[in-house]
Amino acid sequence: MTQDPQGGRPVAEQTDDVPMREIGPGERRKEPRLSQFAKVAIVLAAVALSLMLLREYSGIIAPLFLGVNLLVTAYPIHTWLTRHRVPRWIGALATGGTVLLVLLAAVGMIVWSVTSMVRKLSDYSAEFQEMYEQSIDVLAGLGFDQATLLEQLRSISPTSILGLLGNIASAGSGVTGMIVVVVVIMVFMVMDLPSMTTRFAITDRLHPAFTDTLESFALGIRRYWLVTTVFGLIVALLDGVVLLVLGIPLPLVWVMLSFITNYIPNVGFIIGLVPPALLALFEKGPVTALVVVIAYSVLNFVIQSIIQPKYTGESVGITPIVSFLSLLLWTAVFGALGALIALPFTLMIKAMLIDNDPRLRWVNALIASNPRQVLGGEDPPEPEPEPEPVAVVEDPAKPVPGRS
Repeated sequence: MTQDPQGGRPVAEQTDDVPMREIGPGERRKEPRLSQFAKVAIVLAAVALSLMLLREYSGIIAPLFLGVNLLVTAYPIHTWLTRHRVPRWIGALATGGTVLLVLLAAVGMIVWSVTSMVRKLSDYSAEFQEMYEQSIDVLAGLGFDQATLLEQLRSISPTSILGLLGNIASAGSGVTGMIVVVVVIMVFMVMDLPSMTTRFAITDRLHPAFTDTLESFALGIRRYWLVTTVFGLIVALLDGVVLLVLGIPLPLVWVMLSFITNYIPNVGFIIGLVPPALLALFEKGPVTALVVVIAYSVLNFVIQSIIQPKYTGESVGITPIVSFLSLLLWTAVFGALGALIALPFTLMIKAMLIDNDPRLRWVNALIASNPRQVLGGEDPPEPEPEPEPVAVVEDPAKPVPGRS
């Protein structure tokens, strides 16, 4: 920056390729901005650091979030009791007790069904080994090298699979520790429950946009858990009817397994299908196993892919691919509990960071299950049709320039 020798007004410095220009009184010198690459790098670094912190404290964050989900779902019990003039502390105890009973019942169902499944499938170790060897022979007959196949499939041999199932069944200490953390966290949250209405009223007066976001998230999560539970129970009961008709052993175990795995998005259906299909294969043959697979697939598609979304509405407002990627991501971050809370955690991030930011409407349009919600329910604008080329017809009587 230099001074004009005549008027004393600052002017831009002269460079080789940029001509000197005077800076007006109301102008400000433009500061250099970050490039698009730098912005993307900063965002990715922040996301990576956040995921590392979440993974570091997953033993606290995941149980805490699960407890919040359960209490949010059961909060209408507290509201109904206080509306009928029941003391708030009694309503809080009733709400927390209901959640605790549901949690203990779910854990009991998981332990009983997995233990029964492992005990039953362990009786078919010889059939597992025979099926494994037949699969190797079939692949070898198609031209694959048998020695290479045995080396590649050593990690998924029948012995390792049964050992894995046994490890899952005996992993009661980890589940017990997680349940203890959830229960302790819920005790403190139940203590705060009577004053929650007053707290939200003050927060709504000071920051209404934030409370609107929390209310929308709570409503969506409550609807998600209730609808998923109801339709998961319907699918599990229908699966049990199919298994009873086909005469598959342990139908109640497979009903429980189907109901529990229904809470795992995308791949839960497959987890609940494989054990009864294998048992049908060993007990009744390949035709019965194929019938089990077809029946499970049809029931799952019709009820959970066609009927259920009509009742969940926008509570599950993300596309299937985003749901599947969230399952992989939060399972890697939070462990086994991440598979259960993957979709609610993604919905929380979407509600807090994306839905209420007008600058991120383009992100919402890419990940939302219904893109029209980005435009407030309006249909997206139709692209303007390209103008058709107009054919130019030369007049034979008109002289052409350059032609004699």
